Amino acid sequence: MKIDLTDTTASKINKALVQGRRAIGTPAVGMVLTLVIVTDEENAYDALKAANEASREHPSRTLVVVKRVSRSPRDRAKARLDAEVRVGADAGTGETVILRLYGEITEHAQSVVLPLLLPDAPVVVWWPVNAPTDPAADPLGALAQRRVTDTYAAEQPVQELTARAEAYSPGDTDLSWTRITPWRSMLAAALDQVTCKVTSVEVEGEEFNPSCELLAMWLADRLDVPVKRSSSAGPGLTSVRMESTCGPIVLDRPDGSLATLSIQGQPDRAVALKRRETAELIAEELRRLDPDDTYASALRYGVDRLSDTAVAVGESADPVADAAQAPAEKKAAPAKKAAPAKKAASK
Repeated sequence: MKIDLTDTTASKINKALVQGRRAIGTPAVGMVLTLVIVTDEENAYDALKAANEASREHPSRTLVVVKRVSRSPRDRAKARLDAEVRVGADAGTGETVILRLYGEITEHAQSVVLPLLLPDAPVVVWWPVNAPTDPAADPLGALAQRRVTDTYAAEQPVQELTARAEAYSPGDTDLSWTRITPWRSMLAAALDQVTCKVTSVEVEGEEFNPSCELLAMWLADRLDVPVKRSSSAGPGLTSVRMESTCGPIVLDRPDGSLATLSIQGQPDRAVALKRRETAELIAEELRRLDPDDTYASALRYGVDRLSDTAVAVGESADPVADAAQAPAEKKAAPAKKAAPAKKAASK
């Protein structure tokens, strides 16, 4: 069931929600959270589709906030709120309200969203694109227990990770981090099978893929070893190679679907490591509403030691061989880069 409201108010939207629930015969509210999606008109359809699929696991009230920019000066001065209320089969297993904001009201979206939040239920805010630099300081982000961004949608994903680390607040998370959950689980399981010590790691993937960077940061943070970041044609992450005292441990996924886990002294194993859709990623994030300390630690490692990691990318696991093969002028370059890193570490 769909109810269209033009030039409306939050009070009228709430009445339309009650009217819709009664019309379909479910007057009780059975949602477990409120999901606020802040996006533009171009990306609203895909984001709402993913949210509806995720609502099968997490019944929720979904509020889609679309800020419309009017071309006419007269229209820009006039504040208006249009809404589309969906209940029943048109809204997955919850309720959906699409809010289109015009004029000055676009600067005060929180005043529109606040009366529509479910009482005594957690709030999650998701920015599929154009996320604020500091999500916790955003007026809408301040209403939420969890704030979900996606650095993959940014113009400069790697630089965006640095900004995320500087502005991190408990409750922040990113879909680029969620994408590597299966990789982290598989690598942790592989290390549980051996008693060797990891000496170095190489992460290979697309050049400007923030998930690759986050996985490299996580491994460097947890293992405290040099991590080399290599580029490939993708798709996404393609392989992780960990050198250990017992031989290499390799997780290789060249096609974005099926991976091969190789451990020295053991037969190779094929493992399913398919690239997941946005709906699966959102559903995973809605399962936990507490701060993700592991994500925070990995993110901050990237900011504090990103230059050190960059130096490690140019070095091999055998520094003696590097010194024998590299010309004198090339050997001097890393020393110049290492000085600022050492100074930063002393702070």
